Amino acid sequence: MTSVAQPPLAEADLTVIHVPVSDPRVTPLLRELGDEYSTRYGKDAHAEIARYPDKEFTPPYGGLLLLLLERGEPVAGGAFRRYDATTAELKRIWTHSAHRRRGLARRVVAELEREAGARGYRRIHLTTGPRQPEARGLYLATGYTPLFDTEADPETIGPLPFEKHLNARSRTRKASDL
Repeated sequence: MTSVAQPPLAEADLTVIHVPVSDPRVTPLLRELGDEYSTRYGKDAHAEIARYPDKEFTPPYGGLLLLLLERGEPVAGGAFRRYDATTAELKRIWTHSAHRRRGLARRVVAELEREAGARGYRRIHLTTGPRQPEARGLYLATGYTPLFDTEADPETIGPLPFEKHLNARSRTRKASDL
Protein backbone atom coordinates (compact mmCIF):
# COMPACT_ATOMS: atom_id res chain seq x y z
CA MET A 1 0.00 0.00 0.00
CA THR A 2 1.31 3.41 -0.91
CA SER A 3 1.32 6.35 1.44
CA VAL A 4 2.63 9.90 1.34
CA ALA A 5 5.85 10.61 3.18
CA GLN A 6 5.29 12.36 6.47
CA PRO A 7 7.74 14.60 8.34
CA PRO A 8 9.88 12.74 10.85
CA LEU A 9 8.83 12.90 14.46
CA ALA A 10 10.85 14.52 17.17
CA GLU A 11 11.80 11.95 19.81
CA ALA A 12 9.92 13.98 22.42
CA ASP A 13 6.70 13.46 20.46
CA LEU A 14 6.85 9.67 20.92
CA THR A 15 6.20 7.54 23.95
CA VAL A 16 7.10 3.84 24.05
CA ILE A 17 4.86 1.71 26.24
CA HIS A 18 4.75 -2.00 26.98
CA VAL A 19 1.20 -3.30 27.03
CA PRO A 20 -0.69 -6.59 27.23
CA VAL A 21 -2.52 -7.72 24.10
CA SER A 22 -5.78 -7.02 25.95
CA ASP A 23 -5.02 -3.27 26.18
CA PRO A 24 -7.63 -1.42 24.07
CA ARG A 25 -4.87 0.63 22.42
CA VAL A 26 -3.71 -2.60 20.71
CA THR A 27 -7.02 -2.99 18.84
CA PRO A 28 -6.07 -0.69 15.92
CA LEU A 29 -2.81 -2.63 15.47
CA LEU A 30 -4.53 -6.00 15.28
CA ARG A 31 -7.40 -4.72 13.12
CA GLU A 32 -5.14 -3.03 10.58
CA LEU A 33 -2.75 -5.97 10.47
CA GLY A 34 -5.64 -8.33 9.81
CA ASP A 35 -7.04 -6.07 7.11
CA GLU A 36 -3.61 -5.66 5.50
CA TYR A 37 -2.96 -9.41 5.51
CA SER A 38 -6.43 -10.09 4.09
CA THR A 39 -5.90 -7.58 1.28
CA ARG A 40 -2.60 -9.19 0.33
CA TYR A 41 -3.26 -12.87 1.08
CA GLY A 42 -7.02 -13.43 1.21
CA LYS A 43 -9.70 -13.50 3.86
CA ASP A 44 -8.13 -16.31 5.90
CA ALA A 45 -5.16 -14.08 6.74
CA HIS A 46 -6.75 -13.01 10.05
CA ALA A 47 -5.87 -16.51 11.28
CA GLU A 48 -2.16 -15.57 11.22
CA ILE A 49 -2.76 -13.04 14.00
CA ALA A 50 -4.66 -15.58 16.08
CA ARG A 51 -2.02 -18.28 15.54
CA TYR A 52 -0.01 -17.37 18.65
CA PRO A 53 -1.65 -17.17 22.07
CA ASP A 54 -1.55 -13.75 23.71
CA LYS A 55 0.49 -15.14 26.61
CA GLU A 56 3.48 -15.62 24.26
CA PHE A 57 3.83 -11.85 24.13
CA THR A 58 4.14 -11.38 27.90
CA PRO A 59 6.64 -12.27 30.60
CA PRO A 60 7.53 -14.89 31.79
CA TYR A 61 7.20 -16.39 28.32
CA GLY A 62 9.93 -14.10 27.04
CA GLY A 63 7.70 -11.87 24.95
CA LEU A 64 6.76 -8.24 24.74
CA LEU A 65 4.22 -6.09 22.94
CA LEU A 66 5.02 -2.43 22.61
CA LEU A 67 3.33 0.57 21.11
CA LEU A 68 4.67 3.91 20.00
CA LEU A 69 2.26 6.63 21.01
CA GLU A 70 2.08 10.10 19.54
CA ARG A 71 0.15 12.45 21.79
CA GLY A 72 -1.41 9.41 23.47
CA GLU A 73 -2.56 7.68 20.26
CA PRO A 74 -0.97 4.45 18.94
CA VAL A 75 0.88 5.09 15.68
CA ALA A 76 3.12 2.01 15.50
CA GLY A 77 3.85 -1.17 17.37
CA GLY A 78 5.30 -4.60 17.35
CA ALA A 79 6.04 -7.61 19.46
CA PHE A 80 8.44 -10.42 20.05
CA ARG A 81 8.02 -13.89 21.41
CA ARG A 82 10.45 -16.55 22.53
CA TYR A 83 11.65 -18.56 19.52
CA ASP A 84 14.24 -20.57 21.48
CA ALA A 85 16.48 -20.02 24.51
CA THR A 86 18.69 -17.46 22.75
CA THR A 87 16.41 -16.21 19.97
CA ALA A 88 13.45 -13.82 19.97
CA GLU A 89 11.02 -13.81 17.05
CA LEU A 90 9.64 -10.46 15.91
CA LYS A 91 5.91 -10.45 15.14
CA ARG A 92 3.14 -7.96 14.44
CA ILE A 93 5.29 -5.06 13.25
CA TRP A 94 2.76 -2.37 12.37
CA THR A 95 2.51 1.30 11.48
CA HIS A 96 -0.89 2.98 11.42
CA SER A 97 -1.93 3.60 7.81
CA ALA A 98 -2.12 7.37 8.43
CA HIS A 99 1.43 7.49 9.81
CA ARG A 100 3.53 5.52 7.33
CA ARG A 101 6.79 6.70 5.75
CA ARG A 102 7.93 8.45 8.93
CA GLY A 103 10.52 5.92 10.11
CA LEU A 104 8.24 4.54 12.82
CA ALA A 105 8.69 0.87 11.87
CA ARG A 106 12.45 1.32 12.07
CA ARG A 107 12.03 2.74 15.58
CA VAL A 108 9.78 -0.16 16.59
CA VAL A 109 12.31 -2.72 15.33
CA ALA A 110 15.18 -0.96 17.15
CA GLU A 111 13.21 -0.85 20.39
CA LEU A 112 12.24 -4.52 20.10
CA GLU A 113 15.89 -5.44 19.47
CA ARG A 114 17.00 -3.45 22.51
CA GLU A 115 14.35 -5.06 24.73
CA ALA A 116 15.13 -8.55 23.44
CA GLY A 117 18.83 -8.00 24.10
CA ALA A 118 18.11 -6.69 27.59
CA ARG A 119 16.21 -9.91 28.28
CA GLY A 120 19.19 -12.02 27.27
CA TYR A 121 18.36 -12.88 23.68
CA ARG A 122 21.35 -12.91 21.34
CA ARG A 123 19.57 -13.39 18.02
CA ILE A 124 16.39 -12.20 16.30
CA HIS A 125 14.45 -14.34 13.85
CA LEU A 126 11.49 -13.20 11.80
CA THR A 127 9.54 -13.97 8.68
CA THR A 128 7.51 -11.74 6.42
CA GLY A 129 5.16 -12.62 3.63
CA PRO A 130 6.23 -12.66 -0.01
CA ARG A 131 3.71 -9.90 -0.80
CA GLN A 132 5.16 -7.44 1.68
CA PRO A 133 8.02 -5.71 -0.13
CA GLU A 134 7.96 -2.83 2.37
CA ALA A 135 8.70 -5.23 5.23
CA ARG A 136 11.41 -6.98 3.23
CA GLY A 137 13.01 -3.59 2.55
CA LEU A 138 12.76 -2.59 6.22
CA TYR A 139 14.55 -5.72 7.41
CA LEU A 140 17.27 -5.46 4.79
CA ALA A 141 17.78 -1.76 5.63
CA THR A 142 18.06 -2.48 9.36
CA GLY A 143 20.78 -5.11 9.05
CA TYR A 144 18.86 -8.36 8.90
CA THR A 145 20.36 -11.23 6.93
CA PRO A 146 17.96 -12.85 4.49
CA LEU A 147 17.84 -16.63 4.88
CA PHE A 148 16.53 -17.07 1.34
CA ASP A 149 17.65 -16.42 -2.21
CA THR A 150 17.00 -12.69 -2.69
CA GLU A 151 17.11 -13.15 -6.49
CA ALA A 152 14.26 -15.69 -6.49
CA ASP A 153 10.64 -14.72 -7.02
CA PRO A 154 9.30 -14.25 -3.45
CA GLU A 155 6.06 -16.00 -4.42
CA THR A 156 8.07 -19.20 -5.00
CA ILE A 157 9.60 -19.07 -1.52
CA GLY A 158 6.65 -18.51 0.81
CA PRO A 159 7.40 -16.76 4.10
CA LEU A 160 10.71 -14.91 3.82
CA PRO A 161 12.96 -15.68 6.83
CA PHE A 162 15.52 -13.23 8.23
CA GLU A 163 17.91 -13.23 11.17
CA LYS A 164 20.05 -10.75 13.02
CA HIS A 165 22.64 -11.41 15.68
CA LEU A 166 22.50 -8.85 18.44
CA ASN A 167 25.86 -7.43 19.42
CA ALA A 168 26.54 -5.68 22.72
CA ARG A 169 25.83 -2.26 21.21
CA SER A 170 22.46 -3.24 19.73
CA ARG A 171 21.46 -4.78 23.04
CA THR A 172 21.95 -1.50 24.90
CA ARG A 173 21.11 1.32 22.48
CA LYS A 174 17.81 3.11 22.50
CA ALA A 175 15.71 3.75 19.41
CA SER A 176 16.61 7.44 19.78
CA ASP A 177 20.27 6.52 19.20
CA LEU A 178 19.56 5.59 15.57
